[in-house]
Amino acid sequence: MTGLWVVLVALGVALVFGGYRALTDGRARPVRAAAKADDTPRLHPAQVGESLGSSATFVQFSSSVCAPCRATHTLLAEVTGARPSVAHIDLNAETRLDLVKQFGITRTPTVLLLDRGGAVRHRIVGAARRAEVLEALESMA
Repeated sequence: MTGLWVVLVALGVALVFGGYRALTDGRARPVRAAAKADDTPRLHPAQVGESLGSSATFVQFSSSVCAPCRATHTLLAEVTGARPSVAHIDLNAETRLDLVKQFGITRTPTVLLLDRGGAVRHRIVGAARRAEVLEALESMA
């Protein structure tokens, strides 16, 4: 009988965790402003090896075995294709461990939305949702 309770508790925990992930994955969360402008996390073109967009840049951290990364890449490519002032940079998290550590990337895909100066303004963890991406981009204007 004890084994049945263990299975039921494990199932309950899994269901709660799955529900939490379904609610939070792909949400664009604004990054809190730093107390000083100098403390705002920033990415520079030299760090990513590409130029940033003139109004905004999506920096996606992906891995080679990540299925949601491919869907997120496609979505961001579509969004940036319609907006020439917005860039999309896809970084391999496995080879860019310096940036993964610097920005606290714990899973892929993670997308950072940068303003024109390279400051991180939004963070999307998990498979990005079109509505969330567009809303975060519009809030930058």
